Amino acid sequence: MAANPPSTSATGSTDTGFFGHPRGLSTLFFTEMWERFSFYGMRALLVLYMWKHLGYPKDEKAYPIYGMYGALVYAFPVIGGWIANKWLGYRHSIILGAVMMMLGQFTLMIPDERAFTVALGLLCVGNGFFKPNISSTVGRLYAQGDRRRDGGFTIFYMGINLGAFLSPLVCGPLGEEVDWKYGFGAAGLGMLIGLVWFLRGHSTLEGKADPDDAALLHRPAFLGLSRLKLVWIGALASAPAISFAFASPQVGKTIVQVVSVGVLLGIIGLALKQDAVGKLRLFALIVLMFFHMLFWAGFEQAGSSFNVMTDTYVKRSIFGYEFPASVFQSVNAVMIVLLAPFFSMLWKALQPKGWDPSIPMKFALALVQLGLGFWLLVFGIGRSDGSGMVALTWMILCYLLHTTGELCLSPVGLSAVTKLAPQKWVGFCMGGWFLTIANAHILAAAIAGMTSTDKSGGAVETAALAGKAAVQQYADVFQQVLYVAMGSAVLLMILTPFVKKLMKGVE
Repeated sequence: MAANPPSTSATGSTDTGFFGHPRGLSTLFFTEMWERFSFYGMRALLVLYMWKHLGYPKDEKAYPIYGMYGALVYAFPVIGGWIANKWLGYRHSIILGAVMMMLGQFTLMIPDERAFTVALGLLCVGNGFFKPNISSTVGRLYAQGDRRRDGGFTIFYMGINLGAFLSPLVCGPLGEEVDWKYGFGAAGLGMLIGLVWFLRGHSTLEGKADPDDAALLHRPAFLGLSRLKLVWIGALASAPAISFAFASPQVGKTIVQVVSVGVLLGIIGLALKQDAVGKLRLFALIVLMFFHMLFWAGFEQAGSSFNVMTDTYVKRSIFGYEFPASVFQSVNAVMIVLLAPFFSMLWKALQPKGWDPSIPMKFALALVQLGLGFWLLVFGIGRSDGSGMVALTWMILCYLLHTTGELCLSPVGLSAVTKLAPQKWVGFCMGGWFLTIANAHILAAAIAGMTSTDKSGGAVETAALAGKAAVQQYADVFQQVLYVAMGSAVLLMILTPFVKKLMKGVE
């Protein structure tokens, strides 16, 4: 196959076959929907599985492993993005990532602690190949300056959250009320469907996910093996090695932080090689990365401390039926699905009047809403009953504000990376963007650990610490997160004019 001309990604697609957007967006939408079904189905169960089934103490083992899983899931996109840019192209990277994640989900069905850590390794490496490259492919569907791009990312983001909404409703009850392996198995089946969907529909991408030099990819490189085969072998072999990071989360944390410094220096070095405009845009991206990390450090309490608090201290009975805690992991996602079209229309309606907030201002508004969500939860905990049980309403309202904050930040941020990064290095910069979420997971695990009063290693709080005293621990920690979120929002509002100048016209 001949190499794609450099203009392929720059020209985008004029196709309007999917609600005014390129038909390739439909392929990526449903592929990502099923991948997120897989990811969030497993995430809804992970902490509860370690705490209730494996008997891991929350603060000493379950939260650190969850945090390390989240960190590595979002750290590997740096490597996956770089390999895609260098050799594989986006299509082969997405396929490799999907296969590895499917294998990881099915491996979780094996009731063995070593299989458990190997499964996490497969999921982390697989996500590294999948996540940055499917997002980057969305950007390639649109030419530079195509005003459909932000709307396309918002639609794509709806696909993410449609999968995230459905999966806890399916995987959660299967895992908690039938058998844990069936919950993980359902997540694996979702990834299989996503892989098949992508394979059947990749032609709609019109070559925009293909490598620039397909001949180089298939040419023998070592021991008669092509680069494509070598990457597959290396990726699959790395998963068992990576799994040892979960035996010592501190080691994994150090690796993520060292890689983060290296990638930051790499982006700075890349910036110094650009022209004046490209240089300043990359520095603007670095500023946004910092505040992006702070937002997700608070938001990612959803899968850890919020999940355990819901299981232990939130009244979950609706119409006489007590829902499993994992089911409420779908609340944020269903709100995204319902509210994303409104936000897309809102930004579009504000543009002609010049009222559309700039990208950094949207980030600041996201942090404000994050802080307000924690304020409502702290307020609700203060009104818990005598045994420390909190009304479900307060958790739902917290999720609502975190969701509206997410809609101001996440799809906007994904789109911003494809605008601010040099076209040739979008995959690498997208990996760096996800690396900020990796560091956010490390911070989130530390925050979640501070909420725990369970030092016993079991699935039940000790009687001396139960009730009001234990739930107040959550309120004390969440109040500190509230202060940090609000302070960060004010700082970014002050910096917004400066960041806008660095962006050189990107909106």
